[in-house]
Amino acid sequence: MERPAIHPYIPITIGVISVVLSAIFVKLANADSGVIAFYRMLFSVLAMLPIFLYKYKKELKGLRRKDWLFSTIAGVFLAFHFIFWFESLNYTSVASSTVLVTLQPIFAFVGTYFFFKEKISLKTILSALIAISGSVIISWGDFRLSGTALFGDILALIGCALVTAYLLFGQEVRKRLSLITYTFVVYSISTITLFFYVLAKGESFGPYPSSDWMWFILLALIPNLLGHTLFNWAIKWVSTNVISVAILFEPVGAAILAFYVFGETLTLPQLVGGVVVLCGIGLFVIDPKKLIEKFF
Repeated sequence: MERPAIHPYIPITIGVISVVLSAIFVKLANADSGVIAFYRMLFSVLAMLPIFLYKYKKELKGLRRKDWLFSTIAGVFLAFHFIFWFESLNYTSVASSTVLVTLQPIFAFVGTYFFFKEKISLKTILSALIAISGSVIISWGDFRLSGTALFGDILALIGCALVTAYLLFGQEVRKRLSLITYTFVVYSISTITLFFYVLAKGESFGPYPSSDWMWFILLALIPNLLGHTLFNWAIKWVSTNVISVAILFEPVGAAILAFYVFGETLTLPQLVGGVVVLCGIGLFVIDPKKLIEKFF
């Protein structure tokens, strides 16, 4: 395999910083959660449209009825993931919300066990128990802080489950489609879902101040297109586990930014629970044997 032009850790670092900014941009926007999610996806689709039409549109002919069904379900789940996660940021802190959303690998192993009959190891069970205990610590601390903070934690957990479902339904379809085509299809379905959600809720599509439009566009370009594209580029050169571990720094970075931007401070339960969650997920994605072989 040819060597990359730059070290993969550089784009991975930029990718992590990109996704860290997501929660900050959402909190800075003054629109309703559904509207923020809609414009995030709409601008992502519009940015992808030229390259999709130029090079990838022929792939749509190869989609089977099952592919369309699973892509539609994935797009709907992705839409409601954003709705629940963005809404959670109105009730709980950036730190709590982002930590709970990073529980996605734990939700994923449950999904793959029931849907794809993948085996569950003792390490997986142990890591899940550790991560879940950390989320309980966070939620208990937020409950003592206020009922609304706990409500925000619950919304974040639902958002986490939904993004896992989105990945599970897209897993099979993605094997037969290029990244651009699959992403374009799912993002388009997600955008349509969010459009009707905003209509049903009676939320306003505009007008909004120029600052809000800036946050909408930045959400599409930086966390959506830049962050995930860099991860997908780096996956050619490094293990999935490297990227999974790198993403664990998202709640850490988000909490630091939230401190400087919004003046949010960490409570003791948030700090302890967050560390426990990250330890649990770290145990889940890291293979101790390979780590020992690499360094010793």
